[in-house]
Amino acid sequence: MNVLAVDLGGTKTAIALVDEAGRIAEKRKLRAARTFEGTIEQIPAGLATGAAAAGVVVPGICEPRTGNAWAPNLWDRDFHPLRDALEQRLGLPIAIGSDRTGSVMAEQWLGVARGLRHVVFVAVGTGIGVGIVADGRLIEGAHGIAGAAGWMIVGGRWKPEYIECGGWETEAAGPAVARRAGMESAEAVVAAARAGNQTALEALHRTADYLALGIANLIGVLDPEMVVLGGGLMQASDLMLERIRSQALRWTQPIAAKVAKIEKTMLGEDAGLLGAARLAWLETGLNKE
Repeated sequence: MNVLAVDLGGTKTAIALVDEAGRIAEKRKLRAARTFEGTIEQIPAGLATGAAAAGVVVPGICEPRTGNAWAPNLWDRDFHPLRDALEQRLGLPIAIGSDRTGSVMAEQWLGVARGLRHVVFVAVGTGIGVGIVADGRLIEGAHGIAGAAGWMIVGGRWKPEYIECGGWETEAAGPAVARRAGMESAEAVVAAARAGNQTALEALHRTADYLALGIANLIGVLDPEMVVLGGGLMQASDLMLERIRSQALRWTQPIAAKVAKIEKTMLGEDAGLLGAARLAWLETGLNKE
């Protein structure tokens, strides 16, 4: 039996069929649509044939009660009826959640944090999101906003650009890397750094320092067994991970620093898809765990 998994990212839409063991089939990647209507039209109804349910993760906030989603990096700053629209298009039971929730569920299910009960997943790409599992339970908050850590304060004076996505995200996500290096994208900065460009390398190091500040806060507040780093920017983990580790453990609570692990995702870009699949299995009644 398969479920349809959909990972709506800020720059791409990933779609696949996934079975109960996490095996992925018929994976497709598309450029992200920039409107809600365009996103719904991207998801092929034909691929849902034979699927028992669908799970969808979104880079934003999902309201479990209404099925509405808010994804300003993807559409606009309004809530949209995501679950209702997909149920109408696909004719399947639909589970929706934030990408941060999906990612931490995937890591705890099949990834580097498999079997752990206290896990934080930090997704760093176009934006920043944090998935939280405490004592084996997802923490999503009263309104589905828990883990919207891009608004975390990481020092310095308030800047007007923080209005859009918060201080931590402005200083530590992919666009910050490109801005610091004066290049068109984070991918270009990473390539230049690997080729020996010092300005590019310094931009990555500066961004790693900001990431470390936020991770230090998360470790001190949540006391996780492990922090897992994922998202597009972690494709540059060879240039950033050790600096993030050393700086985060330097800043955080000293006892937590001795026991918390900071690791890169094992699941790579499939973490979102696997998390969407896990949502479908658990939230639509297919799996009775």
